[in-house]
Amino acid sequence: MRRALCPGFLNLQLRHCYLRMEEDTDFRIRFSSLGFITDHIGFRGTIKSSPSDFVVIEIDEQGQLVNKSTSGLINKVLPEPNNFAKKTKLDFQNISCQEGSNQEVNTFTKCSDDDQNHQSGSEKEDTINDGTSKGEEEKVHVLGNLLDEKTNDLLTHFAFDIKEKWNSKTELIGSSPEFSLGRILDKNQRAILHSAVRQKFPFLITVGKNSEIVVKPNLEYKELCHLVSEEEALDFFKYLDAKKENSKFTFKPDMNKDHRKAVHHFVNKKFGNLVETKSFPELNYNAANPNIAITVRFREKKHKHRKRSLFECQDQKVIYTAFTLRKENLEMFEALGFLAIKLGVIPSDFSYAGLKDKKAITYQAMVVRKVSPERLKNIEKEIEKKRMNVFNIRSVDDSLRLGQLKGNHFDIIIRNVRNQINDSTNLRERILEAIENVKNKGFVNYYGPQRFGMGRKVHTDQIGLALLKSEMVKAVKLFLTPEDLDDPVNRAKKYFLQTEDAKGTLSLMPEFKVRERALLESLHRFGMTEEGCIQAWFSFPHSMRIFYIHAYSSKIWNEAVSYRLSTYGSRVVEGDLVCLDEDIDDEHFPSSKVHLVTEEEESASTYAIHQVVLPVLGYNIQYPKNKVGQWYQDTLSRDGLQTCRFKVPTLKLNVPGCYRQILKHPHNVSYQLMEEHDTDVKTEGSHIDETTLSLQISFDLDASCYATVCLREIMKHDF
Repeated sequence: MRRALCPGFLNLQLRHCYLRMEEDTDFRIRFSSLGFITDHIGFRGTIKSSPSDFVVIEIDEQGQLVNKSTSGLINKVLPEPNNFAKKTKLDFQNISCQEGSNQEVNTFTKCSDDDQNHQSGSEKEDTINDGTSKGEEEKVHVLGNLLDEKTNDLLTHFAFDIKEKWNSKTELIGSSPEFSLGRILDKNQRAILHSAVRQKFPFLITVGKNSEIVVKPNLEYKELCHLVSEEEALDFFKYLDAKKENSKFTFKPDMNKDHRKAVHHFVNKKFGNLVETKSFPELNYNAANPNIAITVRFREKKHKHRKRSLFECQDQKVIYTAFTLRKENLEMFEALGFLAIKLGVIPSDFSYAGLKDKKAITYQAMVVRKVSPERLKNIEKEIEKKRMNVFNIRSVDDSLRLGQLKGNHFDIIIRNVRNQINDSTNLRERILEAIENVKNKGFVNYYGPQRFGMGRKVHTDQIGLALLKSEMVKAVKLFLTPEDLDDPVNRAKKYFLQTEDAKGTLSLMPEFKVRERALLESLHRFGMTEEGCIQAWFSFPHSMRIFYIHAYSSKIWNEAVSYRLSTYGSRVVEGDLVCLDEDIDDEHFPSSKVHLVTEEEESASTYAIHQVVLPVLGYNIQYPKNKVGQWYQDTLSRDGLQTCRFKVPTLKLNVPGCYRQILKHPHNVSYQLMEEHDTDVKTEGSHIDETTLSLQISFDLDASCYATVCLREIMKHDF
């Protein structure tokens, strides 16, 4: 059922499309309020007539199609040219080879093992009291090699701005300011850059997450400056960052016992897990002049495990094997389940950069843990029966993460192309007009229907909402809700909802339904209680558990962008959020790049609609300061999430949120109109040779954009 909306603004055409499923008892809107930003007529046609009509090829972070043969390692690459100089060549021999996690927190209170730069034995010093060592100078020089001139200048300006505010006693208003150095793919380069920034600017800290390094003021440095001189504070933090084994740092002699006690307390409270402090009299100590100095040294129990050779580290490394997965008409999680069984691992041992369509031929990068390249090659023939192929198999150093891609390339055939009803204009002209319009003006960047499982009784966003509300039993029942189909899978699901007999349902559930069987096995073991259902959700890998939360956030974002466009059109108004970086091509950019539009900026038309972003729900986002922000709050209240922190501790789920541009453009668009002859059409028993038109279209989209949404804008046609 389609409902018309108010007239458009500045050629803005919006339609609300409400799809309701008759089977839904709560009559929820299934894929809410889709709108259009362009004003052409469009045309009709059929997509996904067969999987081969819809080919999706992932584009890696270097801009290469993953279906092409490659011999390089996925994580041994130079950063993007706009952030770093291509000529950079660094020696990583002395970098610690301790394995780190996906999230790095490089402050002085929590030191990530994968970001530590240790000196060789010949460089060790007994004490570090003042000045900058030769090794430190080299680290500082690294900034000029790793960062391009613009980023280096901006970093220096950011650092001096922080110091200027502190020196003028100006408090930093609001949240702590941040400066992003961009994403650095190589772990060793990140380690060097973390250390180099902190050595040059000890009054700053660096925080790393998902390969991005963010620089912030070091508030602990500022606090120490209230106790000791700025020179001592600088040298102390340089000492901490250098992490030289058996080294010591000594503050200046201090006659005041209470003051020394305050320094002891500060150091032990902030860094007690890393260092210990003691007070010693000066060498020229005498009773009349009892000058005593505080000495700091690293704790042995924290430091001794780092003294491992590179050979020992390599010997203990986890095996990671990268490959390209080609699948046809196969759901991704089903494919992973099948691969896991064949390789003797679990689904969570696989990592990937993005999810892919089911009804399509898709190519994507994958990494599997604890599996050698040879072992993966051995199952090639077996998985072909499941419409899967693996190639570009090679050893790598680490896993992939969601979002670690540049985008996707699409080769699509739209069949049975024809004019819209009551449109007599030349079809070829309509197609040309539509494609050029979207190339120039873009499309509303909705999450596509496949993110929600369109056509099913229960959508993934409903399960996500139940998880956010900690309704674990309800979430399990939603997951196991059957469709109105008489097949083994749905018969098993129906039996479970009627009986809650997990063991009996297991005997009915086909072997290939890996997720359903894993959940049922857990329910059989722990019971159909709240706690049992929590344990059942842990049978899914983290990426799948959080997928449902993301689906709910995506549904709300779709509704929000429709409300934003219908309320303000394509004007950029006061209170809007805009992205200040023109080169952003995914959702994972920091809040420091998001700006709140002022009244003056609205009047001056400072920003364009393509710069406007809206938050994807999470605990670390800000909302627009206009009607859209209030809409978010009202919607969360509607769904019972007014106090939600977007964390589900029982399932170890934390959703920080992100920002998504409301408009996107396709890139590298090409197309061709073809005539097809169908001789199988029968009318009154006779064969007819009927000519139909098909449109071949190819384009690239940034990460997290949906081809079906782009096609919908081109065709002005719901699929």
